[in-house]
Amino acid sequence: MIGTGRADRADESLRRRGIHWVTGHPARLALSAYTAAILVTTFLLHLPVSRADGSKASFVDSLFNATSAICVTGLVTVDTATYWSTFGHTVLACAIKLGGLGTLTITALVVRMVSRRLGLGQRLMAARETRAMNVGEVGSLLTTIAVVSTAFEAIVASVIFPRFLMREDSVPTAAGHALFYAVSSFNNAGFTIHPGGLPAGTASDWWLAPPLALAVLVGSLGFPVYLELIRRWRTPARWGLHTRLTLKMTVILLVLSVAAFGALEWTNPATLGALSVPDRAMATVFTAIMPRSAGLSVVDIGDMHETTWFFTDAMMFIGGGSASTAGGIRVTTLAVLVYAALAEARGHQDVNISQRRLPVGVVRVSVSVVLLSAVTVWTGTTALLLLTGFSLDQVLFEVISAFATCGLSTGITPDLPAPAKLILSALMLFGRAGMLTLVAAITARQRDLVYRYPQERPIVG
Repeated sequence: MIGTGRADRADESLRRRGIHWVTGHPARLALSAYTAAILVTTFLLHLPVSRADGSKASFVDSLFNATSAICVTGLVTVDTATYWSTFGHTVLACAIKLGGLGTLTITALVVRMVSRRLGLGQRLMAARETRAMNVGEVGSLLTTIAVVSTAFEAIVASVIFPRFLMREDSVPTAAGHALFYAVSSFNNAGFTIHPGGLPAGTASDWWLAPPLALAVLVGSLGFPVYLELIRRWRTPARWGLHTRLTLKMTVILLVLSVAAFGALEWTNPATLGALSVPDRAMATVFTAIMPRSAGLSVVDIGDMHETTWFFTDAMMFIGGGSASTAGGIRVTTLAVLVYAALAEARGHQDVNISQRRLPVGVVRVSVSVVLLSAVTVWTGTTALLLLTGFSLDQVLFEVISAFATCGLSTGITPDLPAPAKLILSALMLFGRAGMLTLVAAITARQRDLVYRYPQERPIVG
């Protein structure tokens, strides 16, 4: 009896230590939450009821597509429309919604609904996930996330529902398609439930393509931006630096992308060249928005010029706004580095943006994010080159798409061997949750030392 009691106490102590290790740090909690969500989704997709033909999906395909859905990426190893059943499509839609909101955010919302308030610990954890400006804003930001995302998805679904009703035989099917595409586009997931991608003729469908593109663009801005725009939409002069940087960089990158895609693909008969001039213009804008992290496409990415692939690589690597459904290094990270380079070129000691001085720690975190992201992409590309026989441009495109949780593909993903698919799954998880873990870890470890070493400058450049 005594031995049994000691064993029970030891098991209880071990369990508590395990729980504390997971929940004691926001970074570990985030990674654990995403991993748990992926495993549950994998289990559901692995069930025979999720397959259209009633058989079990392979474990690798179930894991890959579950990771892609939770990490709102859009890369797939099978044709989503024909491979999965209605139950499988429902599982994917729920996983996309869960991944878009953020597993931590949903956890914090449940805590708030149960307790009517958020404790300091829960606020700090949610602040890591949502990039709230300060701890006091977390409660209102979580409400904004739930309300704005669901409302916008409902609006998009209601707008495109009549169009699907014209295409489909039944109201339930049209409603299901409209809701799925609304969730997929706003959450920048890029999943489609029509054979081969978006419905046929979307490239020239002015009723369907613009709402989907707008949903992707809005979803890529980030929840802190929504919060500030809702609060201060009448007074742009009072917008915070984060909101102004996000909107400014989004506009600049969008204009650059439209110009680049138009110049590179305008006369390509396999992509934009086969469309009429008005449809070509609309398809150009649609295509320019997608590398922000969406993965939807009205043209075949595999038929694009290699130069276009390389430009798309850069846009996917940058991604969208912080605390958004987009991925990449984020536009604010790029903005910080650009302003830091300008300050160095002008000989300024401080990095100033719009009469605000950036803390040195922000620049260091930005450099760390870009450096680690580049190393991750290089490592993943090298591994896939060793495992496959595809060319460098195809492999690099696929790796960046996975890491940036974008979902655009040259078409090689279904043909990858199982080890390569697992590597892409790891890249998707790291791109979605790993960067959050990195930033949280770096921020948590920042501290002032009571001493400083002598200064010496090496030769740089």
